[in-house]
Amino acid sequence: MIEKFIMAGPTALHVCDSGQGDKCVVLLHGYLESMLVWEDFIPFLYKELRVVTLDLPGHGISVVTGEEHSMEFLADTVADGLRELGIERCTLVGHSMGGYVALAFCERHPEMLDGVVLLSSTPNADTPEKAENRRREIALVKAGKKELLARVAPEAGFAEENRFRMKDYIEDLTEQVFVTEDEGIVALLNGMIARKDRNAMLRETKVPVLFILGRKDGYIPVEAAEKMVAEHPEAQVVWLENSGHMGFLEEPETTAQAILGFLSSEKRL
Repeated sequence: MIEKFIMAGPTALHVCDSGQGDKCVVLLHGYLESMLVWEDFIPFLYKELRVVTLDLPGHGISVVTGEEHSMEFLADTVADGLRELGIERCTLVGHSMGGYVALAFCERHPEMLDGVVLLSSTPNADTPEKAENRRREIALVKAGKKELLARVAPEAGFAEENRFRMKDYIEDLTEQVFVTEDEGIVALLNGMIARKDRNAMLRETKVPVLFILGRKDGYIPVEAAEKMVAEHPEAQVVWLENSGHMGFLEEPETTAQAILGFLSSEKRL
């Protein structure tokens, strides 16, 4: 993996690129994460695929560009970054917030996509309750109380029975919250609040779609996930039976096999 900064249009973007493989998969991290979250997952993919990871603007060490990073801005930045890397087509794997970015990308740049994988993510807009929770997080960050997020968010991403064996990952994710710029957290929270519902777009797109969902996800309860799957019969779905919101860490082999199978499935020919 080659780590470097590139210019994605006017935006400086921190990327990692394996540089080899006939097919390319781009891994988009979630909220309060960075490209580092994929470090132990990449080995399950890179022997068969070109793998690209990046810090979405506002997280990691990519730049913050304003008070709101819309999903459309992030999608366009990813598209510009891929062009800069000479990548004409790829499959996007978006974890949580990264899935929102992947959906905006699918709407705006479908010609660049072989497929979209929504990993513990949803095409729904925020409910009023969820938007209000995000506004509370913004208030905490602006009040200098980011440590309250760090105390709760990383652990909550894992199924309860996995938290002990995942404690090293939880510690890493907790540290990631502390090193993320306050302005970046606020910009991405504002962008998620403002994002639109993309269910209709997802039903109409010709881009193949795969849902990978955890049966024990505290952020997308199984009833809501099953309803979402039922509303998208055009999509493939893989359930991670023993995972919460962080399935690519909780069940990495199963997650990787789902992605590899999706890329080679006959439905995509």
